[in-house]
Amino acid sequence: MKNKKFWSLGLMLVLVLSTVLAACGAGDKKESSGSDSKGTNSSNSLVYGRGGDSVTLDPAQATDGESIKVTTNVYETLVNFGKSDVTIQPGLAKSWEPSEDGLTYTFQLEEGVKFHDGTDFNAEAVVKNFERWKNGGDKFSYYNSQFVVGDKQVIDSVTAEGDYALVFKLSQPQAPFLQNIAMAAFAIASPAAFEANDDALSDNPVGTGAFKFVEWKRNDSVTLEKNPDYRIDGLPKLDKVVYRSIPDNSARLLTLNNGEIDIAEGLSPADGASIKGNADLQLVERPSMNVGYLGLTATRAPFDNVKVRQAVNYAIDKQTIVDAFFEGYAEVAKNPMPPIINGYNDEIEGYNYDPEKAKALLAEAGYDGKEIELWAMPVSRPYMPDGQKIAEAIQKNLADVGMPSKIVTFEWATYIDKAENGEADAFLLGWTGDNGDADNFLYTLLDGDNIGSNNYSFYDNQELHKLLVAAQTEVDEGKRNDLYKQAQVIINNDAPWVNIAHSNSIIGASAKVKNYIAHPTGTDKLANVEIK
Repeated sequence: MKNKKFWSLGLMLVLVLSTVLAACGAGDKKESSGSDSKGTNSSNSLVYGRGGDSVTLDPAQATDGESIKVTTNVYETLVNFGKSDVTIQPGLAKSWEPSEDGLTYTFQLEEGVKFHDGTDFNAEAVVKNFERWKNGGDKFSYYNSQFVVGDKQVIDSVTAEGDYALVFKLSQPQAPFLQNIAMAAFAIASPAAFEANDDALSDNPVGTGAFKFVEWKRNDSVTLEKNPDYRIDGLPKLDKVVYRSIPDNSARLLTLNNGEIDIAEGLSPADGASIKGNADLQLVERPSMNVGYLGLTATRAPFDNVKVRQAVNYAIDKQTIVDAFFEGYAEVAKNPMPPIINGYNDEIEGYNYDPEKAKALLAEAGYDGKEIELWAMPVSRPYMPDGQKIAEAIQKNLADVGMPSKIVTFEWATYIDKAENGEADAFLLGWTGDNGDADNFLYTLLDGDNIGSNNYSFYDNQELHKLLVAAQTEVDEGKRNDLYKQAQVIINNDAPWVNIAHSNSIIGASAKVKNYIAHPTGTDKLANVEIK
């Protein structure tokens, strides 16, 4: 994957074996019971029930899981993650070669691939995508968070050498470079589409993936159809995929039980037992590579005082929250990244539930008892199965130490936008790792460079920044992990979040759904899925 002298497979997180539904056996095909968006039977379609609508269908702008869930099946990246882990595999690039110094990567691309609009995929198309992201300013927050350090561009240039050879020149080594370009945000779009109208991809995605975009009914459904010209013979196996938005967890499960949808994700952990007990359904667990947290906006009073942030950490009974709302499918979080990520610091004790200590810290901070706004997520996520109820539990914990709060919420896209702008006092949110690397948690979510994108808490510590930037270029795995462990100590002391949980989310599926893999990144590819 990377030059073996610099990047070993030890740098890669291998998340072994998410749940894989039993593969289809040989035999005659039978009439399937897949449903269309209205619940009527269709010969070869799959309806995917989810907790919220997409925000955008331009993967380069998407920062939410509901958007990426769709774009993953419309677009492709140069390199892929493994089917059930984050090992690096070929994608639109069939091979690659890094230089000895880690500053040059040469890719050989697949030939004869077409975008959904009939235009050619080639090296020049890739160059135009990277130029679009690089020159897009704040529009492309993922590109900035992964490939811009301060004012420095990590990617110096991307050059086409013929139709199917591509050369990246980096300004500095980047340890997770291949993992980064495998992320859904860096899927390759048709230049003809975005050159005609750069905003058009938000509503009308044009990629090279197994499925083509058909229709988006806001807050209802997104419909995709089979790409008959897909580059891999025999795929996709489905003719149509419909993503239905069903915000209420109970309603989503009922819709699954009624046969109106084929897969229901983001279910309440308490529903696991009923799914297991239903012979017509199967239970799928998505491996944990996430964190759910309460963000404390460090630029807003009272959370501009570190003692107040520490007090809130002591005030919240995280174990009770995990026991009450995750039903055994989560563990209490003490760091901003899960233990399965290389560089995790297990020596940190975190903040135990201690309301008396919280009261003392609030008194030391001179907290005046002013009411705060406590934002509750309006959609279900693996790391936050019921934002409203969890917010209510936190509200009670805060009241017990003398901090009154008012629970507010917004429609999902508005919630994300307002939080990104720093408008929240305290807000529930979370993160599912994009590539299995510590950089994708600590730098992406908590470095000052990413304020205004994924750093919703507006937390900025220059000592932390130096460690995280050093870790990006460190080629020795042991030294790199030590830098991340030091970084977690700083974050723990500064307390910009209340780390709540690392969860294994549950997914219900019809027993007739075959070959569905719940990927740890949440980017479930459906090309191999069948309904039997």
